[in-house]
Amino acid sequence: MVRLPTVDRHRRPGGRLRPGTRPSGEAVGRAAVAAGAAPKKKADAGKPSAFERGLAALAQYRERTGSVTVPRSHIEEIPDSDGVVEVKLGVWISNTKSRRAKLTGEQLDQLAALGLDWR
Repeated sequence: MVRLPTVDRHRRPGGRLRPGTRPSGEAVGRAAVAAGAAPKKKADAGKPSAFERGLAALAQYRERTGSVTVPRSHIEEIPDSDGVVEVKLGVWISNTKSRRAKLTGEQLDQLAALGLDWR
């Protein structure tokens, strides 16, 4: 079997990257993180977590309908600092229930207060 030389299709002759391609991990700072430098903080540090958004959507749905039985395909719109956010509430409930062993006691208490007691 003949082995053909591998070609880096993103590099030009001379080792320079073509326009629109990204440099390798070491060139973008992975080495600095591995060496002990603190990773950058996310820009969304003040925004609610996915769990908090789902909880708010569930509370809004329960207040409007009087039930926590949500169809899997339901999408709930909740107000946010940036306007309105769509939460796939049915999918969120399904995923949260399947991962309930990883939830904290506080999160389980918050769900139980809304009518979802999975303990």
